[in-house]
Amino acid sequence: MPAAPSLVAKDREQRNLQQDTIYRILLAVSFVHLFNDSIQALIPAMFPILKENMLLSYAQVGWISFALNITSSVIQPIIGYAADRKPRPILLPLGMCCTFAGVFLLAFAGNYVLVIFSVMLVGFGSAAFHPEGMRVAHMAAGQRKGLSQSIFQVGGNAGQSLGPLLMKWVFIPFGQMGALGFTVIAAAGIAVQTYVAKWYQEMLNAGYTFRKKSTGRTLDPARSKSILTATVILVFIVFVRSWYSASIGGYYAFYLMDKYGMKLDDAQIYIFMYLAAGAVGTFFGGPLADRFGRRNLILISMVSTVPFALALPFVNHFWAAVLLIISGFVLLSSFSVTVIYAQMLYPGNIGTVSGLITGLAFGLGGIGSVVIGDLIDRIGIATVFIACGFLPLLGLLALLLPNDKTLEKWAAE
Repeated sequence: MPAAPSLVAKDREQRNLQQDTIYRILLAVSFVHLFNDSIQALIPAMFPILKENMLLSYAQVGWISFALNITSSVIQPIIGYAADRKPRPILLPLGMCCTFAGVFLLAFAGNYVLVIFSVMLVGFGSAAFHPEGMRVAHMAAGQRKGLSQSIFQVGGNAGQSLGPLLMKWVFIPFGQMGALGFTVIAAAGIAVQTYVAKWYQEMLNAGYTFRKKSTGRTLDPARSKSILTATVILVFIVFVRSWYSASIGGYYAFYLMDKYGMKLDDAQIYIFMYLAAGAVGTFFGGPLADRFGRRNLILISMVSTVPFALALPFVNHFWAAVLLIISGFVLLSSFSVTVIYAQMLYPGNIGTVSGLITGLAFGLGGIGSVVIGDLIDRIGIATVFIACGFLPLLGLLALLLPNDKTLEKWAAE
């Protein structure tokens, strides 16, 4: 009998631990997300340097991008699926070790094959981090899922926004050897990931489990069909959002150079403003979704971007900066919300759905960069940017998503 109060207290402590928001862990994984994605952003920032140093064709540069995308994005759902079956905290520091090795080799790579291998190591490190990082963010969120995803995702988007600055401040003055400095960032990431992995393992040892759907009954076929339809729509929305972002991140600098005669390093600042505003929007998107609804925010963030996107090709360079900041903030405010929505469609499968939304769908959006580039060659950059302005309008498909009350009902059953 004396042991009963102790067991009750332990159970209450564990329950409270799961309900509390652990900000130190959220901030830790967010900083590592920043480290990871800033290193990933250095790959495309290095393209002009690698092309010049190794006399590469545009096709060879495209294969470098493909190697990064296929390892960092497409295999994320696979790693996430495996992690959902058996959590592997050790993947957090091991993934960053791969990134460290890839960046180190990239700085000294003297031939094309070694560049491809180095980039694949960086990509695999990213693929290993994201699903388990998402699970940690979910675990540390307590009851504040929207805020936790915003904190986690803002680190990644902030890291991505550094790509244009890397070109301006690192690779133009230092060339390929500039990549060597990022081994320090990777080493810091290993240290932080070791700390996070220790906490993660302690939580698992204490009995924390990710909630799963009951295996004792079969889902109603109509419900299963609705969930599958919602998943397809959600992935398509992320896919479209990635296409538009690819048009800005990959080609808008060339548009500025062509229309306004800007230098490359000055044009990169405009891309940075768009991506940095997107990082801020990502942070506020989660709390706004908690207040006004997830489906509503996804819909509004996509559709509200359309007027700014359509006006962008027709304004002067001052208003272009203003429109980029507004559209970046509005469009990417739904970045973390789409992840939360997917997690509610498949409770317990945090790694799998996170890998699907932020990995596979976002990575496949990179195909848009290839398609857009081909269209620019065929019909001209101005025409393509006018057409791209209509892409966010496809966000109207969010009206077909189940509303938040239905989603919460499904997740609770």
